[in-house]
Amino acid sequence: MSVRDITIYDIAEALKLSPATISRGLKDHPGIGKDTKKKIHDAARKMGYQANTFASNLRLKHTNTIGVIINRISSYFMSTVISGMEKVANNNGYNLIISQTDESYKKEIVSVKTLFNSRVDGLMISVASDTLKDDHFDIFLNKKIPLIFFDRVIDLPGCTSIVIDNKKAGYDATMHLLDQGCKRIVHIDGNINRNVYADRLTGYRDALAEKGIPFDPALVIYNALTDQSGVEAAQHILNMKKKPDGIFAANDISAVACIRELKAANISVPETIAVVGFNNDPISRVIEPNLTTINYPGQEMGEVATTMLINQLKKSQSQVSTVVLNHHLIVRASSQRK
Repeated sequence: MSVRDITIYDIAEALKLSPATISRGLKDHPGIGKDTKKKIHDAARKMGYQANTFASNLRLKHTNTIGVIINRISSYFMSTVISGMEKVANNNGYNLIISQTDESYKKEIVSVKTLFNSRVDGLMISVASDTLKDDHFDIFLNKKIPLIFFDRVIDLPGCTSIVIDNKKAGYDATMHLLDQGCKRIVHIDGNINRNVYADRLTGYRDALAEKGIPFDPALVIYNALTDQSGVEAAQHILNMKKKPDGIFAANDISAVACIRELKAANISVPETIAVVGFNNDPISRVIEPNLTTINYPGQEMGEVATTMLINQLKKSQSQVSTVVLNHHLIVRASSQRK
């Protein structure tokens, strides 16, 4: 048997006050005296009263909640993005509802519908690796609910994307290895349906072309960029007849896994194989030698995305299609030969 919710009418009856007085007292209305307010709040607490903010917000046509969909909550990069989002959202009186897809397009569809039905005021999303269609976002677009993509983005009319220049970042990482004397560089990449991995691959190819080195598809390894994927990539590299002298991995987790496997096989890093990662995860500073990487400004990305979404809700900012944040190469021992 369910327990009935306590209402302001129950508190009014218990205190012999009008429901209007109880309502104003709970909202700390200046017209209600301090003693009366204290009585009302004490009674509400003892009786287990819960304010129905959802119903109240529906009347006001907003819920002060923002939906966030990410691919993997365990990702250090994503945790920094969420930190930036929460900072801006909370400072502006908004709460976040966070959902993860675990890299599944099907889960992404469910998350989008769930957050829409939760009546979030806006949605921020980094799409799953296998997402190919975009019609599941129509429910937001048709209602003109602000939709912002970050990191992994889809180009949709009326939506803002927050990214870094992944092509330039991939170029910078590869050119650094080339400048260290590497001539045969393996690139470990993710699903190139996603902008971030397709662009990093393009940057890799551009750097090779600039140095007059032909692109060899056999030197590109596509995988899930997990720790296990990095181990498998390293084993594949160790089995190559003509081994590479450099590795550019599209994230730090797979790069670190490679270094571990290479060292276990008595391959010296960076003397025999130099390694560069991507993201500047804390793990990059723990592995020995420390990992050269691309700094990806996650916190800033979260802050910018949330600021832009809130500005759109307040109608204080005109639509911007793409915002490109700065990245930079952090050179450490894993790649330094010169």
